Amino acid sequence: MTTETLIWLIPLPPALAFFLIVLFTNRNKALSHTIAVGAAFLSWLGSMIVFVRALRVESLGENPFESSVNWLPTGDTWFRAGVLVDPLTAVTLFFVAWTVLMIFIYSVGYHNFGQPAGDHDHKGLPPHGATIEEHGHKHVVPSVEPLYSRFFAFIGLFAFGMFTLVISDNLLTLFVGWEIMGLCSYLLIGFWYGKKSARDAAVKAFMTTRIGDVFMLLGIAYLYSVTGTLSFREIFTETTLRTLASIPSMVNGLSSAGLIGLLLFIGAIGKSAQFPLHVWLPDAMEGPTPVSAMIHAATMVSGGVYTAIRMFPLLSLDSTTMSIVAFIGAFTALFAATIALAQNDIKRVLAYSTISQLGFMIAALGIGAYVAAVFHLITHAFFKALLFLGSGSVIHGMEHGVLHTGNHKTDPQDMFNMGGLKNKMPITFWTFLIGGFALSGFPIVTAGFWSKDEILADAFAHNLPVFVTLAVAAFLTAFYTMRQITLTFLGEPRTKEATHAHETPWTMTSPLVVLSVLAIGYGWIGIPEHFPLLGGLVPNWLHDFVGGTLAEHPEALEFNVVPLLTSLVVALGGLGLGYLMYRNVNSPAEDRLQLGFLKNKYYFDEIYDVVFIKPITWFADKVVYQIMDKGFIDGILHLFGPGTQGIGDGIRNYFDLPVINKFFGDGSANATYFSGEKLRLAQTGRIQQYLMLALILFLAIGAALYFFVIAA
Repeated sequence: MTTETLIWLIPLPPALAFFLIVLFTNRNKALSHTIAVGAAFLSWLGSMIVFVRALRVESLGENPFESSVNWLPTGDTWFRAGVLVDPLTAVTLFFVAWTVLMIFIYSVGYHNFGQPAGDHDHKGLPPHGATIEEHGHKHVVPSVEPLYSRFFAFIGLFAFGMFTLVISDNLLTLFVGWEIMGLCSYLLIGFWYGKKSARDAAVKAFMTTRIGDVFMLLGIAYLYSVTGTLSFREIFTETTLRTLASIPSMVNGLSSAGLIGLLLFIGAIGKSAQFPLHVWLPDAMEGPTPVSAMIHAATMVSGGVYTAIRMFPLLSLDSTTMSIVAFIGAFTALFAATIALAQNDIKRVLAYSTISQLGFMIAALGIGAYVAAVFHLITHAFFKALLFLGSGSVIHGMEHGVLHTGNHKTDPQDMFNMGGLKNKMPITFWTFLIGGFALSGFPIVTAGFWSKDEILADAFAHNLPVFVTLAVAAFLTAFYTMRQITLTFLGEPRTKEATHAHETPWTMTSPLVVLSVLAIGYGWIGIPEHFPLLGGLVPNWLHDFVGGTLAEHPEALEFNVVPLLTSLVVALGGLGLGYLMYRNVNSPAEDRLQLGFLKNKYYFDEIYDVVFIKPITWFADKVVYQIMDKGFIDGILHLFGPGTQGIGDGIRNYFDLPVINKFFGDGSANATYFSGEKLRLAQTGRIQQYLMLALILFLAIGAALYFFVIAA
């Protein structure tokens, strides 16, 4: 099979799994997850084959795998849709395929496959456990998810959307994959639709990301109107880019390239939850944990950054747009990191961490550090997927403790209810530690160190304010990560539920082990050549390979000791300070960072509620509904109603009743009746009278004929 054909097939297995599960196997849990995991494996296999073949191509950026077909007629021509695998797509396919497969396998254990149905479980609500009898006594065990097959159908469709986005060779089919993911995020965040909080979070995510999507669609339309194409290969030609840079836009001071890039970037802000459209992502934790990993690590939010990176040749044409990108990224990195300091929900800490780390990538892109942004996108996908799945494993273990004690008032996601899980859940602990250290940028051995260090090095060389901002954010990252590890795993259990927590099944721990290997090993492919001692031992493959995506290969930075020392200080300092501050903290009251403005996320939800939600709700109710709908539209309709009723009454009273009914209807009946009544007198039954009458008629007719003949 040719590589081009294989690329077309990569997204199809998850899509087929979705339809098969929905239509045929939704009542069979084992068959449903077998189909879903099998589909993820086929996509993974196809992605790995394409990735290996891509490595063998010399100058893949100039000679990518590509294939397209006529799709939409556009007058005399066709809009062509196709697939494209260049270096950026190849490395993205690699991490997406791995993380998707691991998340699918993990989901089997997370949703308690093989366990009995719950005693009082309801569809649309998380399972609450089942009572079983063993060895003569009863106890409660985890129960299987009531909507088990439905979950695998949804994440299958989600994976289809992400693979479509990655392999698209144009912005329109990329946007199709983008929207499929948006729909699936709505369905999966609100998966437990019996909870009001889940329903609200789903609507919030859907509506917030739609704001960005509208701007992105405007950017796509503007781009097509100027260039007549949405194909990446055709847009990124020197002639087209020069034309876009030279045409002024309708916004003063921005070229067409700048405005289009800005509109597309706003779409990425929504999808990747950057400031000020960041508010939906923490609430998205209402969904099951594999969804959190899928959305926050492997696919959806990474899709926004991936799109921004994909459009980098266009974005980089306008310095104003690049400055905005750099500012949004750097500010978001620091802003989200400060909020993460005061969150007690283990998943919400990771959610704000994701927002912050995506800010690192966006900031890197804004200062022109293309390879560094891609590098951190890949490593972040691995260690953040690891951390989300690890947090799900922790929650799963805590839920077992809750079932054991029967105290359902204990929140299994609150880190202050944990502690001492290191010995209870050793595999989860060590893999979570690896992920946490990678997120913190622990020196040398973790992938996060190399990718974050490259961003700091680029920022130090090109934009000092961004460098300082990201360095502070990196310090806070290490600090809140160590806070999370200390409160969750170290010390003594702070609740009975934590005492009875235990390790999760192999279907959950195996993906953790695989991802932890990638969270360490993937960093070694991007070691700078001039790095002390280690530089040059392992070729900087990533820089050479990914840099080939651009028309001009980016030059490697000269080594500078300042960003390296900064990376070491912020990572080790943050980890050390986090441990020292929280090793003896046992309750929120002892936590010095439980500050109101941090715990309440700078009150952005409340501000948006006052500034946007309530005015819009008031406008919709008072103006749109009361005045426009009930007053104006209903008023017009009410005018038509009485008017047409009057016309109808007039027609009925002055035409229908007197003319149709009385004159023609009743009149013909009366005339017939009258004629019959008079003629009835002639029917005497006497033959003599009939003969006499016939004779009279004959004589009369004969006389008449004679008269008319003689007269003629």
